[in-house]
Amino acid sequence: MKFSKKMVPLAISSALILPGMSAPTAAQAELSGNIGVHSKYLLRGIFEENDDAAVQGGLDYSNGSFYAGWWASSLGYTYDAGGAGVDVTERGFENDFYAGFAGETAGGLGWDIGLLQYIYLNVDDSDLTELIGGLSMGPFSAGFQYLLSDGWWGNAGDIYWKLGYSTDLPKDFGLAVDLGYYTYDDDDNSELGGVTLEDSGFRHLNFTLSHPVGKTGADMYVQYTVAGEDRGGAEYDDSMVMGITYDFDI
Repeated sequence: MKFSKKMVPLAISSALILPGMSAPTAAQAELSGNIGVHSKYLLRGIFEENDDAAVQGGLDYSNGSFYAGWWASSLGYTYDAGGAGVDVTERGFENDFYAGFAGETAGGLGWDIGLLQYIYLNVDDSDLTELIGGLSMGPFSAGFQYLLSDGWWGNAGDIYWKLGYSTDLPKDFGLAVDLGYYTYDDDDNSELGGVTLEDSGFRHLNFTLSHPVGKTGADMYVQYTVAGEDRGGAEYDDSMVMGITYDFDI
């Protein structure tokens, strides 16, 4: 959800590192925020939640190993389950609320476990819950997001798997590479906006190059996405996203 040289926005690219993955360096409570403008909102490599510019931001709280936060994004559509369905002339709004525990072992292994609750405005059948977890060691990380409820965009039991690598480059550039893969529960619910024909499938491979914007404290990035397929086996075109983000302490 936050963006830095080593962390891709979760909502844009579904990056590997989950909220709160980094272990707090102090036991005292900390509050921070983030805001960004992006050329589009690309969800987990294939779905364009907003094909126009998207405004995104959030707040994060940490105290020892506990973390909690809120992240939000503008959407380029609405969905009315009882009406005409998807309307791309109206705009919805996404809210993600999350909380959990994160830390690091004496050997340097980072860990994270928590819950993520999606709450949408003007988008029906999408307020779902995921169990999130991950491990990290140095520049490498792995994680999962396990869907606990049924809705328009998934079946309970769907798992979104992630692998990632990030590194610093010369001249203050940063590079992040992350891979997304899905395993699907095929017991389709009545609200699901599609039919499950695949047991699993490659979802995306992202390459993200970032750099600070002078001394402003902001970062700019460009991301190329090698797109995969959805649960029905439909293949998607590759995409590019660029944007500017700013993190701040409160």
